[in-house]
Amino acid sequence: MLTFTNPSALLALLGLLVPLAIHLWNRRPGREVAVGSLRWLAAGANRRLRNLRLEQLWLLLLRAALLAVLAGAVAGPAWRQPQPAGRGQVLISPELAGQNVLAAVRPRLDSLRRRGYALRWLRQGLPLVSAASWRADSLGQPMATDSAVATDAAFYWPRIQLAADTFAGQPLYVLTSARMAAMQGTHRPLPPNVTWQTLPLPAETTWLQAAAGTADSLTLLVGRSTERQTTFNTTRVARPQMGQIVTAPGSPSLRYKLNNSSLQPLAAPADSGQAQPAVPVQRAALRVWVYAPTAYAAEARYLRAALRAASAGLPGPLALTVASTLPNSPAAADWLFWLPATPVPAAWRAQVPHGLRLWQAPASPGTPDTTLLVAPGLAAELPATNWRRAPLAAPTGTEALWTDAQGRPVLTRQALGQGAIYQAATRLSPTWSTLADNPALPALLLDILQPTPAGAELARFQAHDQRRLDAGQLPAPKRGTANLAIPPAFRLLDLRPWLVLLAGLLLALERWLASRRGASPSLSPA
Repeated sequence: MLTFTNPSALLALLGLLVPLAIHLWNRRPGREVAVGSLRWLAAGANRRLRNLRLEQLWLLLLRAALLAVLAGAVAGPAWRQPQPAGRGQVLISPELAGQNVLAAVRPRLDSLRRRGYALRWLRQGLPLVSAASWRADSLGQPMATDSAVATDAAFYWPRIQLAADTFAGQPLYVLTSARMAAMQGTHRPLPPNVTWQTLPLPAETTWLQAAAGTADSLTLLVGRSTERQTTFNTTRVARPQMGQIVTAPGSPSLRYKLNNSSLQPLAAPADSGQAQPAVPVQRAALRVWVYAPTAYAAEARYLRAALRAASAGLPGPLALTVASTLPNSPAAADWLFWLPATPVPAAWRAQVPHGLRLWQAPASPGTPDTTLLVAPGLAAELPATNWRRAPLAAPTGTEALWTDAQGRPVLTRQALGQGAIYQAATRLSPTWSTLADNPALPALLLDILQPTPAGAELARFQAHDQRRLDAGQLPAPKRGTANLAIPPAFRLLDLRPWLVLLAGLLLALERWLASRRGASPSLSPA
């Protein structure tokens, strides 16, 4: 069956009128006829004008065919061939493995398997579920999954779209959870052959997100996630001897053994059902140095109070120093808040690629500019207003962390090696902004001191994040297996390359015939 991917391009067939008009109005010179009187000449010319005849008919047909073929190629013709329907596929999210949640849908899965459906993991490559894994789950044992399957955490929507394209013409029955972390990305409408059902996972998980230690104590950051929210609590315990057991207060299932510079899990907690990875013990304290000469002492007091309040959310203690002098060595601080308007010494800037975080206040007095501050975590009921603004440079790789209501950057971050430079366009001073008195300032600084988790720390968070989307935001599950009917599938054969080749042949034939007509001598009357 012939179809067109761009049918509106067939309007180009109106171009067939062009060669027809050329042939009708391209009059050849008339023959010279000797007459005895000029009075018959005007009547003969009028008869020739009224007698418009098509000449060189083959050349006209070639040109019309060439235009028609080009118009057809632009319309995107394709030959649609029906494909035989294949068997269906059951796609299981890897996070459901070993969770004992497939028992509720096992009768339906067994029915689909008897009808020829194949069981596959909803992960890269869509591999088949081994018979041993399925047999273990039917006996109530954890499904045997390799590490690549168990740690695969891609977003559901694009992966299901890919599966629908891979198994075109086959019904797909998808089983996942409703975890918010896996529902990110663009939610395009799913094909009609997809049946998506979500299964509930354990309602709550508890895990150790981070740990920091001193010579006599350990500070543990314990996370607790439910289907509604994720919270973190910081607790401090006595530092055990090497090889001894550490238990998080309030979470007896979290038991770790101190081994060198990390905490090794003893067993998975019963409420999570997931293996706990080793958690490295970070350096004891975050070293922050605020350099504030006497003229900036008032601003330093606001900053010191906000940093102390923000330290409650850090996994370890905060070693805060506010002084009018610099440390003896640039390596003596993790953070340097530079408040004066003078340039930062080159030795401190050279330390940034090696891990130093440098906060640089405005170097100019600024100009009056009244606008609201826009920053993550700044609620609408706690607005902050900027009264003055200093210009900000935007080197390559700079990102805006805070902006104003007009979209202009207020705080930028430029990553350099292991460190970064934070450039502010305002100050924590009542003459510059209301940010110094805003209750949200500690939370804003905490987001900067403790940035978004990455790497292994992010993987720990994502593995236990149990927040879920509301059921109304998910595709409604289809009832019964009757809805799993196989839709018709077709394969399209693109005909455009063949039409382009035909157009080339017609053009060559038309040029040859036109040159032959032009080279033939005209016949003169006898």
